[in-house]
Amino acid sequence: MNSTSDNPSLFEHPIRIYWEDTDAGGIVFYANYLKFFERARTEWLRALGFGQQVLRDQSGGMFVVSETAVKYHSPARLDDTLVVTAELQTGGKASLTIAQRAVLRNPGQTDRLLAEGTIRLGWVDSHTLKPGRIPAPVLEALK
Repeated sequence: MNSTSDNPSLFEHPIRIYWEDTDAGGIVFYANYLKFFERARTEWLRALGFGQQVLRDQSGGMFVVSETAVKYHSPARLDDTLVVTAELQTGGKASLTIAQRAVLRNPGQTDRLLAEGTIRLGWVDSHTLKPGRIPAPVLEALK
């Protein structure tokens, strides 16, 4: 999916819940929301024209997660269809903070917020892991 018409800076990515995503209680294991957030961020960058492997190969750098904060509101279950969002909250020359949400979306019903949080990403040299500057074309595309 791409940006929504209501908010062009908000990227949406669909996720279906499979057995492997659930715990012994039949609900999505809490840590899997971080995986869902990662998938949405990766697809967001891809939609902007920046595949992460190509970006790494061409620039010698990559994004790494330096901080996360997640609040859980309601569980998802097997076969649910979620929409996971990504939106730039703050951006600098070396790091970004991305606001993300996972919502349960059923046609004809109001979306139900499942989890929301922020992910801080830093840009590093892919060989030394020392901080660096995010490539200008990436920053421009995110704005």
